[in-house]
Amino acid sequence: MTADLFDRARAVLRDAPVVDGHNDLPWAMRSHVRYDLDALDLAGDLSGTLHTDLNRLRDGGVGAQFWSVYVPSSLAGDRAVSATLEQIDFVRALIARYPDRLRAAFGADDMAAARAQGRIASLMGAEGGHSIDCSLATLRSLYLLGVRYLTLTHNDNVPWADSATDEPKANGLTRFGEEVVREMNRLGMLVDLSHVSDDTMRAALAVSRAPVIFSHSSARALCDHPRNIPDDVLKSLSANGGVAMVTFVPQFVLPAATRWVVDADANMREHGFHPLDTGPAAMACQRTFEAANPRPVPTVADVADHVDHVREAAGVDHVGLGGDFDGIAFVTAGLDDVSGYPNLIAELLARGWSTSDLGKLTWHNAVRALRDAEDVARELQRTRAPSIATIDQLDGND
Repeated sequence: MTADLFDRARAVLRDAPVVDGHNDLPWAMRSHVRYDLDALDLAGDLSGTLHTDLNRLRDGGVGAQFWSVYVPSSLAGDRAVSATLEQIDFVRALIARYPDRLRAAFGADDMAAARAQGRIASLMGAEGGHSIDCSLATLRSLYLLGVRYLTLTHNDNVPWADSATDEPKANGLTRFGEEVVREMNRLGMLVDLSHVSDDTMRAALAVSRAPVIFSHSSARALCDHPRNIPDDVLKSLSANGGVAMVTFVPQFVLPAATRWVVDADANMREHGFHPLDTGPAAMACQRTFEAANPRPVPTVADVADHVDHVREAAGVDHVGLGGDFDGIAFVTAGLDDVSGYPNLIAELLARGWSTSDLGKLTWHNAVRALRDAEDVARELQRTRAPSIATIDQLDGND
């Protein structure tokens, strides 16, 4: 890649910085230091420990970040809700700690204001419907605390929606699941369909009056993993107004990496670790396995192939980026941490992407989707009261 392309990529990102759909720094900080920002100062260089620090976000041209307030689905009920609140509390503490670098954002106008100030707009997304414990009041409370998307499931089903990586039970969404989507529309909270089953994707698209997002998923046609998006769903995003935010997770990018991760996950379980554990001991276990079993490593070009495919299937107005940094054990070469976005933009420039289309990919599509969701919410709030429905009432368990 030539120096000229990198200069042009950086110019693109100065004008239209990246809105990244998903970063798991909050859970990584919980795992490493129980949220202690003195122990891991994000204003310093945390290379080798985390994928994310403030200087690398700047170097990567990140202008807005959805911080994931993820909790594992092994936590259930009140424990899941409490842990989600702790994650939210950390994000608020993070923003307060670095007010010159970060700004809390609750909507599209806040994102634009942060950008104008040269600060990173900091939004939150809850990853998994277990975080609301089948309670629409809890959903509303998360919204009031600043959560602007909910991923309907994580790796396991919830009682009202099916996950991509669990055995189907609801065959998409139950009646209560449909009510969750309607209430999210009324609030102005984006419906995130990463992690959900194909039937759940289609059911949510049928119900939602606002744009949906995939905060960190790639194209099924290029890598046949259930976490990726099938073409028929990508094609439906045009009518919905939604955005598919391409991720860099190796097993969702490269088929050979998908097969390797199956073996790596089995090794983690054999040693007593959850496959998603990114704590120091778990990562040491992963590195030992990788040394004995070399990992297939995708490249920036492989990710660009997914971006190109989503653009072709969904349209240039419906593609974005969601790195999933600090939620993954392994990375794509050239997208090793949050500083890597210029490498991807340079690759797309080399493929003939225009500056205006790159601006849609990095900034404008995601901001437009959130603004459209806000518009839908204002309309719905004139006619729809907050729902007090329960899962027992709607799903026949009353």
